[in-house]
Amino acid sequence: MHVECTHLHNHITKTIMASTAHPNSEQYNGKVTPVGNSKGIRLDAAFFKAHPEFNGDVRLTVLADGQVLLSAKNTVRRPAADNDADPVMLGFLQFLEKQMADHPDLIEPVDRDQLTRIGRLVEGVSTDDSTR
Repeated sequence: MHVECTHLHNHITKTIMASTAHPNSEQYNGKVTPVGNSKGIRLDAAFFKAHPEFNGDVRLTVLADGQVLLSAKNTVRRPAADNDADPVMLGFLQFLEKQMADHPDLIEPVDRDQLTRIGRLVEGVSTDDSTR
């Protein structure tokens, strides 16, 4: 079961990343380069001009093979407004919308067995809805 979940997670992550890469989204080039006995990632100066919050410490989170999330550390977070949208959730919903439009024949009603399996999958997972 763990292998199936890992495979599903990787597939969803790759699909979300692909579906959120819009032609008008900001993209910058970079290159891995030696820095002393280590390696660093050089990014276009335009990136740092457009996003000065990345001029300090950063954190890289590996999402999947070939995909990382770059986050600025120690930045002051603004409170989320009601109209702020989660880009990952939006990407996932866009993916679902496209799949349903492209393959309506694959849409099936949810049955009790599916709900039981889903319940087992998320058993013990706690959420904190107070942040939204």
